[in-house]
Amino acid sequence: MAALVKVATCNLNQWAMDFKGNLARILESIKEAKSQGCTFRTGPELEITGYGCEDYFLENDTFIHSWDSLGEVLKSGVTNGILCDIGMPVMHRNVPYNCRVICLNGRILGIRPKFLLANDGNYREMRYFTPWYIDPSKQGFGKIEQYFLPVRIQDITKQTTVPIGIFAVSCRDTVVSFETCEELFTPNAPHIQLSLDGVEIIANGSGSHHQLRKLDRRIDLVRSATKKAGGVYLYANMKGCDGGRLYFDGCAMVWVNGNLVAQGSQFLGLDEVEVVTATVNLSDVRAERSSFIARSFQASSSTTIHRVETDFRLGDPQPLLLTPSPYIEPMIHNPMEEIAYGPSGWLWDYLRRSGMRGFFLPLSGGADSSSTATLVAIMCQRVVEELRTGSERSKTQVLSDIRKITRRPDYTPKDAKDLCGKIFVTCYMASKYSGNETRDRALKLGEEIGSVHTSIFIDDICNSMQDTFRKIEFHSGDFDRKQLKTDPKMAGGTWMENIALQNIQARSRMVMAFFLSQLMPWATDGDTSRGGMLLVLGSANVDEALRGYYTKYDCSAADINPIGGINKRDLKSFLEWAGKHKGITVLQRVADARPSAELTGSEGEQSDEVDMGMSYAELADLGHCRKVEKCGPLSTFLKLRKRWQDRELTPSIRAKGDAAPKTKDEEVAQKVKDFYFYNALNRHKMTTLTPSYHAENYSPDDNRFDLRPFLQCVTFDAQFAAVDRSLKEAAACEAAAPAAKRAKTG
Repeated sequence: MAALVKVATCNLNQWAMDFKGNLARILESIKEAKSQGCTFRTGPELEITGYGCEDYFLENDTFIHSWDSLGEVLKSGVTNGILCDIGMPVMHRNVPYNCRVICLNGRILGIRPKFLLANDGNYREMRYFTPWYIDPSKQGFGKIEQYFLPVRIQDITKQTTVPIGIFAVSCRDTVVSFETCEELFTPNAPHIQLSLDGVEIIANGSGSHHQLRKLDRRIDLVRSATKKAGGVYLYANMKGCDGGRLYFDGCAMVWVNGNLVAQGSQFLGLDEVEVVTATVNLSDVRAERSSFIARSFQASSSTTIHRVETDFRLGDPQPLLLTPSPYIEPMIHNPMEEIAYGPSGWLWDYLRRSGMRGFFLPLSGGADSSSTATLVAIMCQRVVEELRTGSERSKTQVLSDIRKITRRPDYTPKDAKDLCGKIFVTCYMASKYSGNETRDRALKLGEEIGSVHTSIFIDDICNSMQDTFRKIEFHSGDFDRKQLKTDPKMAGGTWMENIALQNIQARSRMVMAFFLSQLMPWATDGDTSRGGMLLVLGSANVDEALRGYYTKYDCSAADINPIGGINKRDLKSFLEWAGKHKGITVLQRVADARPSAELTGSEGEQSDEVDMGMSYAELADLGHCRKVEKCGPLSTFLKLRKRWQDRELTPSIRAKGDAAPKTKDEEVAQKVKDFYFYNALNRHKMTTLTPSYHAENYSPDDNRFDLRPFLQCVTFDAQFAAVDRSLKEAAACEAAAPAAKRAKTG
């Protein structure tokens, strides 16, 4: 007879340090799993605290409150009749560990610490936790120790100690064990040894963030784990913004022998608790493994993992009442959908948890700010859709959030545009250099999405600043007042005058953005008792940040930036996609326009790519080489001279006239030098980047992802000399090639 087990995994929208809310969501997920007849439930990594607590993990209080939350779970009775795998931090012998706590029937079966920590990119787990030590000279997963439970937990469970270490839970009818997030991604992942030792169900509680085009890798790893070794694999994850730049993208899954049988959403739906269940056939696992003779040979001499035994049966005593879940194809969003639904979900979580009234956006009519506005519009569409089609639990939560944000206790939005008009203010901040086309696009976009659209002129502010400068008084130094230069000119002046006057415009917009964000709710509501301010949204993309093509503390300085981790090419494609699929027709006009800052002339007179001396496509390739491929100037040149051999490159703004490059290799070399020069020169700006949604793996976010000095030697003397030597060598090789070919044929 088939051995059928019903299991549950979940996506939870946890929030760092929200112990009360996190506990409620955990309890709800366990109750829902039980109500669907499941006997095993796994949850995300560090679900009790939230994953992104960062230096709160250095505080002993965090561990105390975690045990308090787990105590509530144990006291509640929800673990009666269901094996639960719960993520939380645990201090053992004064050493902090990232752990899974395995509970059943109000008791703790054991504590499983993580032994391979994520410590690169966005992750700093070894700042907070210690890997569980396993002697590499010995086989297996190390020794099991005894953990003394806090007294208040002892009073609940009537246990003094429980095992801590790497173990499997041996039930009456199967064996279950655990991985945690990063351990799945390692070359010698623990699931290999676990499966060889007869573990049939492996659970992975994860804290994985969204990154464009990354989900297929995660799916391939889980598919491979169960295809090669056989078995059942449950993957759980956070889903949402838990307080930082990352958006955890859910996609809880259940796999059997390399086949997907259940998958949760990656972005869609706003329910804070999403339980994903499947009925799995352990007989299929046993048949798959036993028929793979080479695997059986390895398993017969494999390392044995410590078993924690329990008199509990996972399988249904009446298997004929269950039907195994059918195989399904994985659902993977295309990149445009990822851009639409990841940042818009992040915006909603940030807004509802911040206590603010809505968003304010300087809307220029260009691609970047229009992309940000579109994401807010998509957020409003999703919120209204959730009110229509979501679960009763989710509808109640979303409506409560809407009324809290708008300060309207009886408000229910009629449609997405109605909601947008209550929480989103856009403003076209014009100067004498602004063009009618951008003004019209901003107006049309505001109308189509339903924002409260406004406009101001910043010329008076800029003129006042210049007038103040003209009246400057010197109280020290030997200066002749008649010889002082206090009247800078945009046209006919020096580069320094020109750039200073451009920066005044940009910074004036930032000052006005924050001023308006504070006063617009007061100005438009009429009811001064409602209070609250708007979050200022930024719109600088990842490529411009890499190049440093923005003014420090300009209108890119904001509260948050939903597009700061997305490159220009993807943003243009996103605008085209959203224009077709989200009913915002003006976006095609925006996508077709040539990017311009409009600080020295209207669109068409000033071009971003001309000003930068680099195209956005070139910046994306250079940024990828620098960050993802870990290349310095020399390695970047050696790679790009091949990749760009058939590409027309933009002219350098540093090497002109007689100094301009003449050969293709010289063009590539100069482009590489320009990029590293400007990146180093402007690195100081990146220390002030607005917190941005992390989407691209070459983000220059100085505060978390891309850690480098902000005072750098911009000449790169040794590095650029190495590039020049390679140039000469390449030229010599190419010159010698025809002669060598003739000698060979002769």
